[in-house]
Amino acid sequence: MIALFIRDLRLAVRAGGGFGLGLAFFLIVVVLVPFGVGPDRAVLEPIAPGILWVAALLSCLLSLDRIFALDFEDGSLALLATSPLPLEGAVLAKTVAHWVTTGLPLTLAAPALGILLHMKPEAYGYLFASLLLGTPALSMIGTFGAALTVGLRRGGLLLSLLVLPLYVPTLIFGAEAVRRGAEAMAVQTPFVMLAGITAGAFALLPIAAAAALRVNLR
Repeated sequence: MIALFIRDLRLAVRAGGGFGLGLAFFLIVVVLVPFGVGPDRAVLEPIAPGILWVAALLSCLLSLDRIFALDFEDGSLALLATSPLPLEGAVLAKTVAHWVTTGLPLTLAAPALGILLHMKPEAYGYLFASLLLGTPALSMIGTFGAALTVGLRRGGLLLSLLVLPLYVPTLIFGAEAVRRGAEAMAVQTPFVMLAGITAGAFALLPIAAAAALRVNLR
C-alpha cells in the first residue's frame, strides 16, 4: 500500500492534476466572488464559510477522474486487481494519495484565502478544523464515484453528477461548523456529524469501490 501511495503521489505531481490544479481553481473562485457580489464586508462576511467550502468541494472534483482512469488505460488496474494486495487496500491508498495532493493543500490554504472574503478571525481555526475533518470524506466519496465510472468514455460529467449529491451533507455540516464558530455558538454537533460522515465513508466505501472496480474489469 505504501508503494502504491508513493507512486500515486509522484504521478499526481508530474501530471499536474492534483496539487496545482485544485489550488489554482480554489484561488480563482475565492478571488472572483468579491467581484460578483461586491467588496462590502457586510455582504462577504456572512457568506465566507459557505463560499470557501463550496470552492474546496468543487476543487476536489477536478482530479477525481484521474484516480483510476490512467491505471485503467495502461492496464495497471488489472494488475492491481490480481495482485496479493486486496483491491480495498489499493482503493484506500489511492484515496489517501488524492487527499494529500488535493484536500490537504486546500485545507492549508483556506484560512489564508479567508482574508479575501473578510471572514471573522474567530472562524479561521474552525475553518481549518472542519476542512481537515471533512475533506477526507470528499476524497473517499470521489474515489467511489471514480470506481463506478472508470470504464466509461467522457465519464467526467457523469462522475460529477453522481458525486455532488453525496457531497451535500459534508458541505452542510462543514459550513455550519464554521458559521457557528464565527458566532461563538456550540460547534460540537456539526463536528460530530462531519466525523461520522468521514468514518462511515472510510468504513463502507472502500468495499463498494472495490466491488465496482471488479465489475468494470470483467
